[in-house]
Amino acid sequence: MAAIDIKRTHSLEIAKAKKKVQKVADHIVEKFDVECEWDGNMLNFSRSGVDGHIKVNPKSIHVFADLGFFLSALKGPIESEIERYLDEEFS
Repeated sequence: MAAIDIKRTHSLEIAKAKKKVQKVADHIVEKFDVECEWDGNMLNFSRSGVDGHIKVNPKSIHVFADLGFFLSALKGPIESEIERYLDEEFS
């Protein structure tokens, strides 16, 4: 299995950072057909072949995803898309 592990710093209040993470998640849901659900400051997402989360910390965002065998071949493009969405919301 391949893993995606992305960290970004931010200077927002947690509530504002969570709103931006939700926008990122909306893109991910649309593009990759995943289901997501908030658990406190962590947004968990999954679908067949991928399980992960986006953790909102006071000064950082941490995206982690385990990709199954078939999605491992697409790690680069998936990671690039997530990076692009994070750049749009947190730059």
